[in-house]
Amino acid sequence: MEEELFDAEDVRVAPVSEALHGARLDAAAAVLFAEYSRSRLSEWIKAGRLLLNGAQAKPRDKVVLDDQLQLSPEREDRVEWLPEALPLDILFEDEHVLVLNKPAGLVVHPAAGHASGTLVNRLLAYAPEMAALPRGGIVHRLDKDTSGIMLAARSPLAHKSLVAQLADRSVSRVYSAICRGTFSGGGTIDAPIGRHPTSRIKMAVVPDGKPALTHYRIAQRYGAHTHLSVSLESGRTHQIRVHLAWRKHPLVGDPLYGGRATRPAGASDALLQALEGFPRQALHARELAFQHPNSGALVQLATPIPDDMSALLACLEAEDPA
Repeated sequence: MEEELFDAEDVRVAPVSEALHGARLDAAAAVLFAEYSRSRLSEWIKAGRLLLNGAQAKPRDKVVLDDQLQLSPEREDRVEWLPEALPLDILFEDEHVLVLNKPAGLVVHPAAGHASGTLVNRLLAYAPEMAALPRGGIVHRLDKDTSGIMLAARSPLAHKSLVAQLADRSVSRVYSAICRGTFSGGGTIDAPIGRHPTSRIKMAVVPDGKPALTHYRIAQRYGAHTHLSVSLESGRTHQIRVHLAWRKHPLVGDPLYGGRATRPAGASDALLQALEGFPRQALHARELAFQHPNSGALVQLATPIPDDMSALLACLEAEDPA
């Protein structure tokens, strides 16, 4: 008899929520086990490490409400989620929800390579009840180097409601973005996004991708750059970064989609230093609005543009006038 490969203590089980009803198995797994990449989860589905209702399935198989996903991750990829009493910038909280201002550089979920110090580690110390919720209560994510408002569930009622609101696109999110190049006016980018055909760490506009809609308006136009206000009708991975790069207006400082650095004609030393030294993609989640899961009231919150982006905007105003 073949030796048992999985450690029963490490098996994780998660039910399929109403918002994931009808989704592909690999897509649902990427939501329920968000600390692992979708490609990794697909490999585990094929290897029998991720089961659907106790049986092996295919990544493309559909899941329905209350199906059970059972994951036995490989030992080297297992990360224990431990509470850590580290700072949190809380904008709003009650017994159902937490809204936070995430600084740039903070990873959301623990994973191999950054098992501690993440947002979830901090939340588990601050609100231990969130450990019982899928993904530690996190219902949407920001990239490590994107700053701004994040929404988290603190109760089962809130988790169900917020996941549903995100699925039906009733959660409003507005971002501040600083990109290369200028626009003649506001507009909409309607282009499907999927995995990059050759890079495992990138997304791209691809014909068979998922529908993605990005609205933008000009907050301030400079000589060779633009400060945009951006809102989303979908929440694809890296959506703003991918869409703007596809339009040849990548975000300043974007290490993944920024492409080859350019030097605006006639740029001063101060401007070049500010642009070349900006340490991350210039993207900040500025505003959030959602319906409170318990009271039904509209909750609207905003957070200022962080100091690094404010300094960049001040430099553009002084050194890159329209």
